[in-house]
Amino acid sequence: MLRGYGRYVPARKRPTVLDAAIARQTLLDGVASDVHVVEILNQLAPLHPRDNTFPGEIFLRLAADALDWAGVDRARPVDLEGTRERFLPEVDLAGRDRRKLQFAVLAAAAQHGGVEVDLLDEVVWWQTDDFWRYAAYAAVAYIRIVADRVGVPASEVCRGLAQERPPSPG
Repeated sequence: MLRGYGRYVPARKRPTVLDAAIARQTLLDGVASDVHVVEILNQLAPLHPRDNTFPGEIFLRLAADALDWAGVDRARPVDLEGTRERFLPEVDLAGRDRRKLQFAVLAAAAQHGGVEVDLLDEVVWWQTDDFWRYAAYAAVAYIRIVADRVGVPASEVCRGLAQERPPSPG
């Protein structure tokens, strides 16, 4: 069980700044405590309004923040080869699901570089309401990638990211 937030269910369909902060902190707490990714997603599910990309935008920003935290840039890039196998081994994906994860991972990297990806244009073709899950996978992967790169536990990266600027809803 993730600490702190229990089973928060937003009363509004439109996500708030509080919803964004809770989504970010819930993911960080889960990764820091080495909670299985599926359990983290189960804790986050009540925050996701139907037919909305939230909290996916928050997770893309979190992934970009992780890259910033580790000083990733053009001169010091990260290698994404084998990302799922190395940093999300508990997530079994095939076919379209691998493509969705790839999109989320690359969208987070684009955001880190200052490019706002047109999420709606992409996810409308998915014909599913699960973008936020793949964005969460991407954030978890990037947190683990930068922890490995810097040589610290993921919990330390999460503590550093928890001190970053508060997010705003998409």
